[in-house]
Amino acid sequence: MNNKILRWSLIASFAGFLFGFDTVVISGADKTLQLLWNSSDVFHGSVVMAMALWGTVIGAIFGGIPTNKLGRKKTLLIIGVLFSISAAGSALSNDPFVFAFFRFLGGLGIGASTIAAPAYISEIAPAKDRGRLVGLYQFNIVLGILIAFLSNYLLSDVGPNAWRWMLGVQVFPSIIYTLMAFSIPESPRWLYSMLRIEEAKLIFEKIGSKEDVQDILDDLSKNSNSTPLNENIFMKKYRFQLILVFLIAAFNQLSGINAFLYYAPRIFEEAGLGAKTALLSSIGIGIINLIFTLIGVYLIDRLGRRKLMIFGSIGYIFSLSMVATSFYLNWTGLAVPGFLFLFIASHAIGQGAVIWVFISEIFPNHLRASGQSFGSSVHWVLAAIIPSMVPILFTSFGVGNVFAFFAFMMVFQLLFVIFMMPETKGISLEDVSKGLINK
Repeated sequence: MNNKILRWSLIASFAGFLFGFDTVVISGADKTLQLLWNSSDVFHGSVVMAMALWGTVIGAIFGGIPTNKLGRKKTLLIIGVLFSISAAGSALSNDPFVFAFFRFLGGLGIGASTIAAPAYISEIAPAKDRGRLVGLYQFNIVLGILIAFLSNYLLSDVGPNAWRWMLGVQVFPSIIYTLMAFSIPESPRWLYSMLRIEEAKLIFEKIGSKEDVQDILDDLSKNSNSTPLNENIFMKKYRFQLILVFLIAAFNQLSGINAFLYYAPRIFEEAGLGAKTALLSSIGIGIINLIFTLIGVYLIDRLGRRKLMIFGSIGYIFSLSMVATSFYLNWTGLAVPGFLFLFIASHAIGQGAVIWVFISEIFPNHLRASGQSFGSSVHWVLAAIIPSMVPILFTSFGVGNVFAFFAFMMVFQLLFVIFMMPETKGISLEDVSKGLINK
């Protein structure tokens, strides 16, 4: 693999680290903030805890605009600035509404990163390595999750303002990422779509042989010549891609993954673990997530996207069913953490490894950011709604029933993978999109 491609992919994928860290760092401050501001379950869940997710929804819906207009690189730089401001502002807030505003800014960064980073990496990666390279984004997400859980645990005893340190420490990786992003070039496929063909050619030549570059340019020329102006992803010819993206994004959140990551310590306490043990168990979740994401990234270009999704779906169904059973039968000890570890492993090797890769592959060059934006929007709308409802759902319906619902949804995901999802392993971006049009 070309060292330049690997280095640029690693830098772009580090946006995923900030995504993962920002997503779960709030879990360590969850109960403290509710007590500090004397918030109701509804206000705490939908404003204090979920405001970053609502920012993510806006970032996902509109993040395709700067990704298309300004380019992938400039959008990645903007993301770094948003994360930096969000971390500092959240840590210094003395009011729930001010806190929610700065968390919202971080959410904008997360939403935009799910469009710009996978699109950038997929557009510089060779077909044979594309799954692994785009998978680095997911690897960084789970690394960020693990570091956030570990950071929360280590900072939990620093005093009554521990929550400020938990949230504020993100300033440092955010600034480092922003500085690194200056060193990457713009996506050559984006440059080509902007008719900056000579610039695109120069970057392609840095990362491939002259024969490979000419083949890519010929494919891009054929596609651009046969593409009518003013196309959009909602046209009839792209309906199948749109359905695929909608379903994989929806099922990702209907597994309950974000609801669990946001409220992991609370769920462990509901299962009978003490507060400190619950935080420690959260670190175990991060470690399992990291290990199985590495396995998924290693296998994605070997076994393919579909097989990983099938393995993950079966693991989801079993683990979530057993978590529900544990709460129904009041199993204590390590039963619930053990099944939740299996749930995380199933997610990491399946949906976690595949979703951002798959969504970044199936739309043509000129619609990639728009398709990525649509998939991210579906993902994050549900990721905002479901976690914000968790405190109310747990109280009204019981933890067991909530996890049973998630298990039931994963049966439908398995059917989707078996009967609808195509394999994209080892196929060029141009050939993937051509094969799916009007299917």
